[in-house]
Amino acid sequence: MTRSSTVRAVNALTARWASALPEGGTAFTTAGVWPLLALLAHGAAGPARGELADAVGIPAEHAAEEARGLPAAIDAMPGMRSALGLWTDETLPLEPGWLAELPEHVHQQLTGDAVSDQARLDAWAATCTDGQIASMPVDVDTDTRVVLAGVLTVRTDWIRPFERAGLEAGAGPWRGRDLAGLFRTTALLDRVGVAQTPIGPITVLQVLGAQGIDVHLFLGTEDASPGQVLPAAVRTLDDRRSVLPGDRLPYGTPGPGLTVERIPSLDGTPELLVETVPFTVTARHDLLEDPDLFGLRTATDRTRGHFPAISNDPLAVGAAAQTVTATFGERGFRSASVTALSVAAAGLPPQYRYRARRITARFDRPFGFLAIHRTSRLVLNAGWVTEPEAFEEPAWEW
Repeated sequence: MTRSSTVRAVNALTARWASALPEGGTAFTTAGVWPLLALLAHGAAGPARGELADAVGIPAEHAAEEARGLPAAIDAMPGMRSALGLWTDETLPLEPGWLAELPEHVHQQLTGDAVSDQARLDAWAATCTDGQIASMPVDVDTDTRVVLAGVLTVRTDWIRPFERAGLEAGAGPWRGRDLAGLFRTTALLDRVGVAQTPIGPITVLQVLGAQGIDVHLFLGTEDASPGQVLPAAVRTLDDRRSVLPGDRLPYGTPGPGLTVERIPSLDGTPELLVETVPFTVTARHDLLEDPDLFGLRTATDRTRGHFPAISNDPLAVGAAAQTVTATFGERGFRSASVTALSVAAAGLPPQYRYRARRITARFDRPFGFLAIHRTSRLVLNAGWVTEPEAFEEPAWEW
């Protein structure tokens, strides 16, 4: 079982990352990047060590143990799978103590042929994610000395599937579009609730999975941004009393998108009617666009080395990125993420690599989601949905 201190540290970084999100649809996996940062913290010295330890939320001297324990705990959870990979230049001398902190059989060597090495690492990412992600989020080049990568896949089947049909939106930017909709009715009113937060009320819907993995949907007020709603959503996991359950909500409209009324009934059985949309969100994050968030500000300074406990050769982080995909459908939820850090030789003039920012379409009424391990409350995925699927009539069969 994942330690509660580790869960709190990962979820805290999730909240901070969510606070820094731009507008638009996205998804991210802190549980994928956290072990990599922790392993770097254990191997770092000087200011880089302190910055990385602050980012992961635990002392650097305990970071490697926690970094090793989190993927192992995830692998023991039904519906989840993790993988860790380490590739180093064959001429790079590694410190045995740091290497011993990694799981067995994860260390491989780079050949020095950038094209061949890139193909091999891309194939590893595709294999570990069952083809959901086709390539590594960082590039291998002639300066690459180390690549440290982690994969996390999540799959859960709903205990009660949704019905799929067309959805007619009553207002907002989706008006006039033929949308795919997911519908479900239950007598369990506590599957929905309203959280009172500093940014206003947030409606929370819990969708339970058979593997002990649940997905919670969060709908904020019309002017609430993802950087406001998702951090507030993460905080509700630590304070369940902040969410007023459906059976205690007042009549009327006590939360965004929520109506509570009294209706005629044959047997007095309460009803919760759920209407939502299926979605697939894909995203790529350059972690160095916000290096302070991930404790990588000093570690990217290539004028000197920062990781003497990894190698006597001076090293600095050259790239750090994550690719993630998440799908919510009528039968379940699945996601995959690949996070990678490349480490280059240091003691050289700094090199700056610019990447174009991708801008996605924005909607007035987006909603957030968290995929959560039910027992530990560890956030596995988080995201923001802006683009609903179009509805397609089933083809006639003659």
